[in-house]
Amino acid sequence: MKKKVKKKVIKRKPVKRSFPKKVANKSKVETRVTATKASVKKLRVTTGIGNLNSLIQGGFKNGSVNLVVGSAGSGKTIFAMQYLMEGLKKSESCLYITFEEKKDKLYNDMASFNWNFTQYEDKKQFFYLEYNPEQVKSLIEEGGGTIDQIISKHKITRVVIDSVTSFSLLYQDELAMKEAGLALFDLIHKWGSTAVLTSQTVTRKDELSSSSLEFEADSIVILYHIKISGERVRAIEILKMRGTKHANKTMRMEIANSGIEVKPSQVIRRI
Repeated sequence: MKKKVKKKVIKRKPVKRSFPKKVANKSKVETRVTATKASVKKLRVTTGIGNLNSLIQGGFKNGSVNLVVGSAGSGKTIFAMQYLMEGLKKSESCLYITFEEKKDKLYNDMASFNWNFTQYEDKKQFFYLEYNPEQVKSLIEEGGGTIDQIISKHKITRVVIDSVTSFSLLYQDELAMKEAGLALFDLIHKWGSTAVLTSQTVTRKDELSSSSLEFEADSIVILYHIKISGERVRAIEILKMRGTKHANKTMRMEIANSGIEVKPSQVIRRI
């Protein structure tokens, strides 16, 4: 008779499955998401202009220099002050440098939009500097001077220069003007603030003058105040904005009780 062969039974050790701790993992994920959201927010600076942020991926790029161009009465100063008021409402510190505007008149004009810049000035959150073009020229040559101290001490995040047209007129030589423009931009970048510079056009169709400022600016926004069929119409166009997907159309713009509002659905086809 054949002997029965006993089969060896191999006992396998149970595999221990390690499950991640839900609380710990959830905490790490939430931290990463929060950090990502925070970093995205830092990349964009909201403009405060009605309906504009959605057209430029949330706002101006953080630390950028943005040129707002238009003819007299097109709304450049209102645009600039609205941008600053947006920062003030967010508890940011802001600086306004002007060559032309008088403080009392400017504050009175802005009061029609219920913007009280005096209260922010009293709290050392808003700073108004009236310079003549020669002083700005000296400022650039000195590398910042007084403005450097203000920006550093009060942690200025938003800067407006209104307008750079007077400054540009100091230089009759094109090369000298280009070098001065580059020096101004270098100075602004050194400050680390997000800046808006206004510039006045004198041509009938608000065409740009191909100066160094336009080539060096991170973005160019054109404001129009034109006559169409006997009626004055305001419009806005985003000519360029580096690193940003932006609207490529000329849109109607209105100056309402709360400031400038863009009407994205109302395209202006004749400029």
